[in-house]
Amino acid sequence: MNRREFSIQTLGAVGLGMGANLLPGLALAQGGEPVEGTHYVKLSQAAPTAAPAGKIEVVEFFWYGCPHCNHFEPYLAAWAAKLPADVFFRRVPVAFRENPFGIHQRLFYALEAMGLLPTLHAKVFHAIHEEGLKLDKPELIGDFIAKQGVDKAKFLAVMDSFGVQTKCRQARTLADAYKIDGVPTVGIAGLYYTSVGLNGTPEKALATTDFLINKARKAR
Repeated sequence: MNRREFSIQTLGAVGLGMGANLLPGLALAQGGEPVEGTHYVKLSQAAPTAAPAGKIEVVEFFWYGCPHCNHFEPYLAAWAAKLPADVFFRRVPVAFRENPFGIHQRLFYALEAMGLLPTLHAKVFHAIHEEGLKLDKPELIGDFIAKQGVDKAKFLAVMDSFGVQTKCRQARTLADAYKIDGVPTVGIAGLYYTSVGLNGTPEKALATTDFLINKARKAR
């Protein structure tokens, strides 16, 4: 899903025609190494990273409302569970505009602040894409959260907290540094980004991510 498509589609049609450059490059399809400019992009200026010293940062840029992100999530989760010790992985929600992206940013960071991501991150995707819940207003999010056994008032207060607002600003700054214009996109070491759109399938996107992690590792 890319920024231009967000600007020309109604919210009711979100999910149609999304994802730029969906044809995989021939080199990767034929088993060769990923090719710069085809399967991944090298940033002209390095983006900031938050990884601990000695670790390679990998960032997934996503939006809860994006069907491609929903499809990618189980592949990504399985991949992330097996990462080597020198890789630091985190997710960053994008906000191409305030509504509904901004509220989904706050939803994610409130889940993170309350330690609920391990249990509820995948459930948010499921609620939106399988159950048809919009979760685009505080009251709707509060009702969903309450059904998960979480205090509604406390969660909504955390969503509006200074800490969450700060995280949202940092997320937007990082997305700008990576020049993110579509999701899901994976940033590596502040130096590269790749995506399913550039590689054709989730598996190939993650193979390219592994290639770039190793490339960053060798350059240290």
